[in-house]
Amino acid sequence: MNNTISFPLEKRSKSRWQFLLGELKPKGKMFTWFNIISLPIMLLGLVLIVIRFWKGIGSITNLTQEVPWGLWIGFDVVTGVAFAGGAYVVTFMVYILNMQKYHSIVRVTVLNGFLAYVFYAGALLLDLGRPWNVINPIIGNGFGTSSVLFLVAWHFLLYMIAQLIEFSPAIAEWLGARRARRILSGMTLAAVIFGITLSTLHQSGLGALYLMAKEKIHPLWYSEFIPILFFVSSIFAGLSMVIFEGSITHKVFSDQISKKNHHAHSNILNGLSKICAGTMFAYFFLQLIVFVHGKRWEYLGTTMGNWYLIEMLGFVLLPMMLYFYSYRSNNVFLIKVASVVTMLGIIVNRLNVTVIGFRWDAATHYVPSWMEIVVTLAVIFTEIWIFRWVINRMPVLRESPSWAGEKH
Repeated sequence: MNNTISFPLEKRSKSRWQFLLGELKPKGKMFTWFNIISLPIMLLGLVLIVIRFWKGIGSITNLTQEVPWGLWIGFDVVTGVAFAGGAYVVTFMVYILNMQKYHSIVRVTVLNGFLAYVFYAGALLLDLGRPWNVINPIIGNGFGTSSVLFLVAWHFLLYMIAQLIEFSPAIAEWLGARRARRILSGMTLAAVIFGITLSTLHQSGLGALYLMAKEKIHPLWYSEFIPILFFVSSIFAGLSMVIFEGSITHKVFSDQISKKNHHAHSNILNGLSKICAGTMFAYFFLQLIVFVHGKRWEYLGTTMGNWYLIEMLGFVLLPMMLYFYSYRSNNVFLIKVASVVTMLGIIVNRLNVTVIGFRWDAATHYVPSWMEIVVTLAVIFTEIWIFRWVINRMPVLRESPSWAGEKH
């Protein structure tokens, strides 16, 4: 009797391992322009990361005791988290507001958000002088449970878990685990609600970190309303990333998308552009109130004042108008242009707060080394490689298997 039971189990286990090993094999063309460009950068980035952990953070960065946070925090974390905001916005629209026309982009958006958080959390390890102390903010050691950093650390950790649960039904469908898929699907709504709550908190929490640097940030970018501005901007930043990333995946992985979703693509982009235009108007109005209330007119004639006007007029007002016009005219091309300009604007804004406008009056200004830039590119390319691997194997863009909709 024991032999009869063990044989099928061994066979099933063996076939499962064969399946997983088979899935590790590359699919599609290997010698593409993206692969040719990204692979050397990833390998060089890996070497630089080894040097960083071997000889210390100062061996490859231009960070100092006066400027301890640089490109890896300003871009990889603060900017990257804003771009990952599309996950909480889209899940809120679909699961809470019941806007079902966006349901087809939920999984790919959540996957993009989850990978972004995992890699940007990993970037924190690179930026810490002593990476093994990463546990301290989570347990409150040396900071205290009332620290903003303690809250942000827990928001990061719990939100990554929530996003993994949200995406887990796709993993179960890929593995053919019907029972696990049924259980995980039942947890999705609770994970979404929990994740939305966490995401709104830590988007503003990242801004709250800079409330303690009033004397170090240029007055044009410092405000007690930084948390609110970070939160509002994360909405159109995340949706702009959804438009940008969705347009690329729609073209690259077109064979996986059903005809119904192909036809709905333009309508989805049009709807997202309307939301972006509305939230950008709210953001621009809030920035205007902060500027007038803070009586910052005297700075407009300076070099930093001119840079501030470029940010507000060229990277907020202009794409807002593009979004509004493209929505009214249903111009998909202009929607894509507006998404790119908006993303550039978010990069400019976050770097102005964290790097460019930080210690702007110092005798020596921080400029990232070429090695910091290479490591940043390596992190981004690695994330894209993993994103592509998942898309090619799991039901993210394509329809779920027929058994996934069966009732038990």
